[in-house]
Amino acid sequence: MARKRMEDPSLKSWDEVNAALKLIRDNEIELELIEADMGKKIADIKEQAAEQAVPYRDDIKKLELQVKEFVTLNKAELKGKSREMDFGKVGFRMSTKLMLPKQVEKVIKTLKKYGMGDCITVKESVNKDILKTYDEKTILSVGGTLKKEDTFWYETNREELSDPAE
Repeated sequence: MARKRMEDPSLKSWDEVNAALKLIRDNEIELELIEADMGKKIADIKEQAAEQAVPYRDDIKKLELQVKEFVTLNKAELKGKSREMDFGKVGFRMSTKLMLPKQVEKVIKTLKKYGMGDCITVKESVNKDILKTYDEKTILSVGGTLKKEDTFWYETNREELSDPAE
């Protein structure tokens, strides 16, 4: 593989790094202002749309109840469980809901008693935060590795509003 020559860094001094951090901070502030303005506009639009939608939602609910009432009263006229209309379909479908008591532990105990373990979900996963506290030899013995790297970070200094109560 051919070696590549590193170009000279564009920043030549710590003062230039400091100036770059100032520019980053200023750009972050501008982005936050833009995003805050965007968020406010989105919230205003959502609020306006919600207000405009109220009469339509109310009308839909009222019409749904009327359609349900009519179809329920005339269920015998359905061919099968539904009826195709010009602007949609109406009908009934069987739905089954499983209801369990609030004491789930009691249900689990009873399922185990009757040998119905396939109805119990048990999820196992590795807790990486705890495993990371073990020594490297132990981690290697269970098939893990520790990847250590020196990662770059930076933060910009920001002035915060002081609390007048302080």
